[in-house]
Amino acid sequence: MRYIATFHTHYGALKFQNDCRKAGFPAKTMPVPRKLSSSCGICVEFESSVLWLPEDREDLEAYYLVGEDGGYLPCQIEDGHA
Repeated sequence: MRYIATFHTHYGALKFQNDCRKAGFPAKTMPVPRKLSSSCGICVEFESSVLWLPEDREDLEAYYLVGEDGGYLPCQIEDGHA
């Protein structure tokens, strides 16, 4: 499955991308799609069979599941779990 994570800062997005890669998930930074909003303007798209959450998610704004139709489904994150 493909996910998009948005962040409050560029640093948060870059750190998340590195954390994804260290955990073995393909990840890339890209501009935030117009349908989504973000304070910093870049997001990370990553692939995983489960919604993965790194330990440090202070700058994380939101998670979205990328649908087969190209739509975005918000993922609820409560108490640090998806």
